[in-house]
This record gives sequence, structure tokens and C-alpha cells, in this order.
Amino acid sequence: MRILKIFSILILAVNLNGCGEYFSSEVYVTGKVGEILVVCDDAVWNSTFRSDLDSNLTRFIMPYFPDVATFELIHYNEKNFVGAVKRHRNVLFLTINQNHKGSKGILQYRDDVWANNQLVVEVISKDYKQLVGTFKEGASHIHDKFDYASWNRIRLRFAEKKNQRIDNELKQKFGIHVDLPNASKMVSLKKNFCRIELPVASRPIEFVGESKQDLGTIFSGVMVYQYPYKDSSQFGIDALLQARDTMLKYNVPHETPGLYMGTQYNEFVYPNYSNSTNFSGSIQGVEVRGMFEFKGRFQHSTGGAFWSFHFTNPKSNQLICISGYIDAPSSTSWTHAIREIQAIWKSVTVL
Repeated sequence: MRILKIFSILILAVNLNGCGEYFSSEVYVTGKVGEILVVCDDAVWNSTFRSDLDSNLTRFIMPYFPDVATFELIHYNEKNFVGAVKRHRNVLFLTINQNHKGSKGILQYRDDVWANNQLVVEVISKDYKQLVGTFKEGASHIHDKFDYASWNRIRLRFAEKKNQRIDNELKQKFGIHVDLPNASKMVSLKKNFCRIELPVASRPIEFVGESKQDLGTIFSGVMVYQYPYKDSSQFGIDALLQARDTMLKYNVPHETPGLYMGTQYNEFVYPNYSNSTNFSGSIQGVEVRGMFEFKGRFQHSTGGAFWSFHFTNPKSNQLICISGYIDAPSSTSWTHAIREIQAIWKSVTVL
């Protein structure tokens, strides 16, 4: 009798898990960083509405080249939305329900439905016209919710494990803490500058004209530097870039003598600048995105992407920059690596 009772409890747990009403906290999301799984009828997906989805949800993170989109959309209808697919990190339901009586459609946001740290968004409407209108009206908010979830998941994962040595160095030198991936290494440490290498990652490269794949090695890291804060003019884009280039010239040499890291100023990849905050909103600052290259000779070397956050530490009166960089083949996706850099600078706290 006891065995039968235990068996019944297990069956109930499995059924609830399949319905999304129960899951273990150890069940993690599936799917790639930078994907949104759209669940809707095939007719909706294949309609002109598809262009509205693309234009509102697959925005580019400027000014990177090759282009880096915030999201890629993949489609499932309700019939195929079963099994492990339900645990996808980002799910968007486009639901036409004839029983919906409202004059307007509604948006619903749910966390942790079928997996830990999952975000599920549903647009509910009575007909196709109302579905399109409701989505367009809420598109920016929908994108922002998925955007926040994408880097915050990574931040939470990095925060699970601490690197005591790096934590102590950042606290002592800069009075800050950031969450970093496990196995990160401090490779350069000076009075007002440090460079941390992140674990080497590999992403598949598609070779043109061949069916096989190889691994595209992605090198990435984070630099932290500081200098005395005097006045707000130091937060202008020109002043920030000038300080950046000076710091890089003397602290980030290339393995080839005479070359050093610098900023690309080509008009197509000129650095973007905007106000921003850390994850909690407790630190106000400026983020800068752009491309770097190795300078110092007539013919410049190759480079990659950077994403930095600049703010003032009120306790030390220093202007601090956390600048992540990525050096990767153009034939492989940068999305995951870019989101990791964003998660790192978003995680900063002043101690």
C-alpha cells in the first residue's frame, strides 16, 4: 500500500511538471542565449504580422560589425510545443481566444513557468486584428522584459560562485565587486588598472561550401581602470574615449611589439554612448559600445568589440570604467559573449 501511495505521488508530480504547475528548482532553461521561442498558429506566423515581430524584437546592438541582434525568433505551433521545448528561456505566446471579451487585448508576464529563470510572455486577443494591435502597443515593453532577462540570467549564474582572489583585488584597488564566470584569471594588475581574462569559449563556425563545422574560439576579458574625478565634463563621450585610449596604450600591448589596443573611429562603427545603471539601479553611469583594433603601425591589426560602463565611486572620488572586450571570428555568433560582458558590468556594486 505504501509503495502504491509513493508511486501515485510520483505520477502526480510528473503530470504537474508537464502542465507547468510544478518543477524542481534544479530544472534549468533550454535554448540559446538570444533566442525567443514564438508559439502561435502557423497562419499567424506566416502572415504579414511576422514583419512586425522581426522589426520590434530583433533589434541590433549598435554599432557592432558584424551585426549583433538582441534576439532571433524561432517558431513552434501549440502542437509541437511539448517536452523539453517548454523549458526554453524566452517564450512568447500569441494567442487568439474567441472567448476573450475585452475591447483590448492583454499582455501577461510569468516567471519560472516550466524552468528556473524562464520568462513567458503571452499576448491574448479575441481576433487577429486585435492581436496585431496589442502586440504593437506593447512591443517595446515586451522586448525590454526579454532583454533584461537575458543578461540577468547570466549575472545570477556568475554570482553563484565567487573568485576570492579577484574579489579581494577589486575591493582593495577599486572598492567594487563584480560577478565573473568561474575560472576567470587576473592577468594584469597595476595601481589603477587591471585586466581579467574570461574562460575561453567555443562556438560553431559554418564554413561556406562545406557541410562540416569547426569550433570558433572566442577570447574575451574585462578591464577595470580608474582616474580622479573632477567634474561632470569627464563623462562626455570625447573625454571618456580619450581617457580610454590613453589607458589602453600603456596597459594593453599586443603580443606583436609596437602594437597596442585602441578604439576604432570609423563612421560605421563609431562608439555609441548612453546613460545607464547597474542591475539594481544604485549606480548611475554611462555605457559605451564600440569596436577596438590594435594600433601602433601604419597597417592596423584586427580587433573586436567592447562594451564599457563608466561611473563615479563616491567613496574614493574616482571615475571607474569596467570595459569588457571580445575577440572572435566574424563567422561565429557574438551574441552569447556580448551578453556575458553586459552581465558583468551590470553586476557592479560599490563596497
